[in-house]
Amino acid sequence: MGNKIDYSKLDLKVGLEIHQQLDTKSKLFCNCPTKLISDETKAARVIRALRATKSELGEVDEAALFEYKRGRLFEYIVPGDASCLVELDEEPPHPLNREALTIAIAIAKALNSRIVDEVHVMRKIVIDGSNTTGFQRTAIIALGGYIDVPSGRVGIQTIALEEDAARKVKEEKGIVTYNLDRLGIPLIEISTAPDIKSPEQARQVAETIGLLMRLTGKVKRGIGTIRQDLNISIKGGTKIEIKGVQRLELVSKIVEYEVMRQLRLLEIREELKKRQVHEDDIKKSLIVDVSEVFVNTKSKLIRRALKKGAKVFALKLPKFKGILGMEVQPGRRFGTELADYAKQWGGVGGIIHSDELPNYGITEEEMLKIFEKINGDISRDAFVLVLADAKKALRALEAVRNRCTQALYGVPKETRAANPDGTTHYMRPQPGAARMYPETDIPPIEITNDILEEAEKIKPPSPEEKISELINKYSLNRELAEQLLYSPYISLFEELAARLRNKISPTIIASTLTSTLKSLKSEGVDIDKLDEKAIVEVLEAVAHGEVAKEAIPDLLKYLAEHEGASITEGIKALGLKRITMEELVKIIENIINENADVVKTRGERAFGLIMGKAMSKLRGRIDGRIVAEVVRKKLKEFLTST
Repeated sequence: MGNKIDYSKLDLKVGLEIHQQLDTKSKLFCNCPTKLISDETKAARVIRALRATKSELGEVDEAALFEYKRGRLFEYIVPGDASCLVELDEEPPHPLNREALTIAIAIAKALNSRIVDEVHVMRKIVIDGSNTTGFQRTAIIALGGYIDVPSGRVGIQTIALEEDAARKVKEEKGIVTYNLDRLGIPLIEISTAPDIKSPEQARQVAETIGLLMRLTGKVKRGIGTIRQDLNISIKGGTKIEIKGVQRLELVSKIVEYEVMRQLRLLEIREELKKRQVHEDDIKKSLIVDVSEVFVNTKSKLIRRALKKGAKVFALKLPKFKGILGMEVQPGRRFGTELADYAKQWGGVGGIIHSDELPNYGITEEEMLKIFEKINGDISRDAFVLVLADAKKALRALEAVRNRCTQALYGVPKETRAANPDGTTHYMRPQPGAARMYPETDIPPIEITNDILEEAEKIKPPSPEEKISELINKYSLNRELAEQLLYSPYISLFEELAARLRNKISPTIIASTLTSTLKSLKSEGVDIDKLDEKAIVEVLEAVAHGEVAKEAIPDLLKYLAEHEGASITEGIKALGLKRITMEELVKIIENIINENADVVKTRGERAFGLIMGKAMSKLRGRIDGRIVAEVVRKKLKEFLTST
């Protein structure tokens, strides 16, 4: 669809908010280390509830009220090695982390931003449980600035320093479990102006800002350490906030799919106008208990729900026939949008709607009975079913009713969350200005010349300066240097190149982190299952002579496909144990003798044949260069003797 849309005619506007964890020794407001704890068995646990309150403006934030109405409890895992009383909100915050402040200022300088004279910490109301306090602490450290990308200059609005949220572990039966190890890790938030005009430009901006931050060498690496939020609008639509984009390659797709969604919702609005659907028509529809229709149903889904004590409730949607089945994003229909609202507001598992029936074992006869119960017209109306207890069902269907009312006006203002395929789902209403107020426990921080001088020392170089450094310092060719620069592994490369100096070529390290990983991904290998530790262990094995460099792809593939396996297990399973020179010579002599007639006929031109057969047996067990030397030597000896 992206190739068919003229985004300039749609007046597309996109703003990015990039959140990146800083690699500091301690958290933003305490001395706890910035590490995640995998062992939760020894951690303490506490349970709390949060509620919405009025701000200093005397208003209750809509997003906070939504979370409060969901009525959830929050369980917090409190690992002693990565959290303290500050995270539990049992102790006031410590002074703002100077190391984090310095790194953020360095990045702001690279973005041509104006550093503030004094940093004031604010509180931003958040009661989804991700912060024990019910708010997130944030501070603006710079204003303005810009970044240049191939498609043009994009302005920077603000740069803030804030604390990361707690790490969500699970959610079940109305209880959300968070781990406090991530809470308080310093984040830099970079917000661009709405200057981005296409999906491709959005990708370029995210990529360039991400690169700039990595070049400081002061940001954390890996999935979950960087998150991108997008604000997207088109002419006639609404500014939609999309949160939680963790993969760079999804940024352009999310913009494309959101534009598609808004255009389809505008089409639905026009269709409803043609059908002369009015707000009162929807609001007057009653929610009806239709459980008796399914007393003898053959639908396994409904039988299971009724057996558990649930009931079946229906809501008529007048003149909506066919609307619920309209696609709004790939694999998602307008009915899916309604299901999102029902899940979030009512806590139900989903909905069933008439545009997808008969299905789920529900017969046409049962459909007709439902229309009869709700006083609907099968030729023009639609209905939504919810299987739940009365309280949940009424909340869910009321949310569906409200969402259908909003459909009469186009695109509702809301906050959405990214799905792994680039589509999005409804998350909550958008917050308003009432959510921000001053933090009274932390004094303002004056930005002194000492802080600015410290920041200048770690200000990242320009991309071109870094490419020149990679070429000159590590003898990389320009193409490889550019690939490495725009990969997420440049800091890891420099660490390994320094540590394994004189043991493995920097070119091999760089190629592994770029082309080898890219090639494995194109083969369908899930390289996200390869953490940095696994990659480092493979390269160290090559550096220490345990395996040949040719074994790198096979070992990485094995470790990606066998989570938890050690490199020793991989070497053994793949038969990659390095062979001795004596074993190598014997294998090559045997291959030459087995192909003696061909060798006598071709002479030294038989090198390719013998080399190919040798490498099929020896690949990954010894360096190919050494194999080639021995093949040439043994071929010459054989030909001389015959």
